[in-house]
Amino acid sequence: MLFTFLMVAFPCLSAPASAQTAPAQTIWRLLDYIAVDYPEAVENGKVVNQAEFDEMVEFSSTASKLIGELPASSAKAELSRQAARLERIVAFKLPAPAIAMAARGLAADLIKSYPVPLAPTLAPDLARGKALFAEQCASCHGTIGKGDGPQAAGLDPPAIAFTDEVRARERSIFALYQVIEQGLDGTGMASFANLPPQDRWALAFYAGSLAYPEELVASGKALWNSDADLRTRLDLEKLVGTTPAALAAEIGEDKAQALMSYLRRHPEAVAAAQATGTLTLARAKLDEALAAYGRGERKAATDLALSAYLDGFEPVEAVLSARDNALMIRIEGAMADLRAAIARGEPVDTVRGHAATLDDLFEDAEGALAPGEASATSSFVAAFTILVREGLEAILIVIAMITFLAKADRRDVLPYVHGGWIAALFAGAGTWAAATWLITISGASRELTEGFGGVFAALVLLWVGIWMHGKSNADAWQRYIRDKLGRALNRRSAWFLFALAFIVVYREVFETILFYAAIWSQGNGGAVVAGAFAAIAVLAVIAFVMLRHSRTLPIGKFFAYSSALIAVLAVVLIGKGTGALQEAGYLPITPWPGFPRSDLLGIYSTRETILAQFAMLVLLALGFLWNRRAAQASAA
Repeated sequence: MLFTFLMVAFPCLSAPASAQTAPAQTIWRLLDYIAVDYPEAVENGKVVNQAEFDEMVEFSSTASKLIGELPASSAKAELSRQAARLERIVAFKLPAPAIAMAARGLAADLIKSYPVPLAPTLAPDLARGKALFAEQCASCHGTIGKGDGPQAAGLDPPAIAFTDEVRARERSIFALYQVIEQGLDGTGMASFANLPPQDRWALAFYAGSLAYPEELVASGKALWNSDADLRTRLDLEKLVGTTPAALAAEIGEDKAQALMSYLRRHPEAVAAAQATGTLTLARAKLDEALAAYGRGERKAATDLALSAYLDGFEPVEAVLSARDNALMIRIEGAMADLRAAIARGEPVDTVRGHAATLDDLFEDAEGALAPGEASATSSFVAAFTILVREGLEAILIVIAMITFLAKADRRDVLPYVHGGWIAALFAGAGTWAAATWLITISGASRELTEGFGGVFAALVLLWVGIWMHGKSNADAWQRYIRDKLGRALNRRSAWFLFALAFIVVYREVFETILFYAAIWSQGNGGAVVAGAFAAIAVLAVIAFVMLRHSRTLPIGKFFAYSSALIAVLAVVLIGKGTGALQEAGYLPITPWPGFPRSDLLGIYSTRETILAQFAMLVLLALGFLWNRRAAQASAA
């Protein structure tokens, strides 16, 4: 059973797209080196530095050879042709702009055919980058990156001066990351592949900021916040891959300098802009859905409306929920109304009216998601409330299991319960690592994990709640202890308790991780950490009080209270699970306007979720009634 759940719980995890990224990264680094350093070797068709020129010849030849050794692909022949041409024009000492264009063009085509990680999944932490630079790099590159560290004397070639504006103009953050990851053969630059990827990105951003004066940060921030077109064009991947020179060619030297000064120090601003950018995708998908519906293609319109939610709105749902939860709820409801209208085949004008309502709501969301709206206070409150909300459900169930085993004098089974929730925490850490460095968790994967996990846990709690209610009579409990408990809590049922603890806790950990990743990307990392610790403290107090109080309860009252609590949680989880499956497109949506909504209680204003919760209530009521009649018959 546990294996089956794990297969359901991790639909998003898959193997990396390619295991052949290292050779492509090496080639890319050689090509970038040629593009940046060739002007130091050749000037006006003449060699001005023979050692540098010999290096350019060697690097172009090595790049060509390594391309020939890459795995077969449809683009390999064209890449080999470009590499051979680069070798020739380097040998002929063509002007530096021609060499740079050929090298960068080949590098861009190479990455398209043999993909490598082009950008961090989260905005890097510049404070962490600064600390790493002082610890790992300052001895050679100097405390402020001038290449004058105490160990720089005698290095051949000399340590790079990151403050050199001429070199910095031609060097992207991605290029710095590659050198940090792989090092540079024949130089004093060692590989730092032992550092986690997020640390390497933080180090690359910090090193890349040293050539740009801090005095330009304010003007760069003003430019970024005032120019919507820039925020649309420059996402985190483009910021990482674009050289300052290329950006200057587009927007002008002064603007490029100011923008690089700001964004290389505050990549979280780009991450925030990317969040609002997905709403543009949502709008585009809605326009396509309207067009398809107008042509009578209802199935295509349904799929496009679902994509507008999963691909356009769902990626920003966590951040928007933290900043304006009421607006997030209105948008979710409006998107459900739109999909329901399409499913019912309502007139085109009606569907268009639903889309217009969503467009207005998206405009409000863009204002709420603007970079300036992220504050330390909002980040702290979001981190605190999310963890308390998600953790409370898991704690209530786990504590009920622990107390039951203690009262049954079966402490030998406690390690299975503790092992379940601890394993869930480790699985959550693995999910975070995978989502950060290996794969991207799609909106559909998230909703399916939450949906199936919620439904499964609710069904298990239905059985547990009815069983506990049946033991709330002291005589019934004593008979159960005497006749069955020794046989019932065998190794098989102990593993069942492990699985239940794992499922309940992992579901909450999974959702918390995704919310935290979204909040962290907006900056204010210290406030997020503080909010998390505050929430952990509150949850610890709640757990302590519940454990202490539950031990003093008579056995009958314990089972009565626990069965009621678990019944409530079963109703909540069946509602949340059904709602998540609706959002993933696995269940239909029939809105019930005016019906109250509560995320905390898993109540959503759709017929399907309400009927699912009603059915759970009916089953619980029947189970409790059966227990009462059985107790009366036994007493008679």
